[in-house]
Amino acid sequence: MNFKFDHNNINVFDLEKSVSFYKEALGFQEVRRYVPEDNSFILIFLSDGSTNHKLELTWLRDRNEPYNLGDNEFHLAVRVDDFDAAYEHHKKMNCICYENKPMGLYFINDPDKYWIEILPSAK
Repeated sequence: MNFKFDHNNINVFDLEKSVSFYKEALGFQEVRRYVPEDNSFILIFLSDGSTNHKLELTWLRDRNEPYNLGDNEFHLAVRVDDFDAAYEHHKKMNCICYENKPMGLYFINDPDKYWIEILPSAK
């Protein structure tokens, strides 16, 4: 058997705000959307445009308060070809939530406070 990553899912409170954030912060584009007939939820799949892995954002119609992530230390990680430019871009967006300069990485927060680790390209 050979398993391969396909996608990861996170639930979001404000779907359009999240889609806009991932587009502005990381350049991710919507590649698929699913809305059932009863409109009880919406799934949006985002792509980085270079890998087959997707980020699925799930919005639930009946959700009336932001998600409590508690002590969950779940995070996504992405690599970027121009780390310094990315850092300046995220600094301007005011979304950097943690920096680890000795390790050469930092984290940004999305609108629901999920953490995204920003790493330089692998050498």
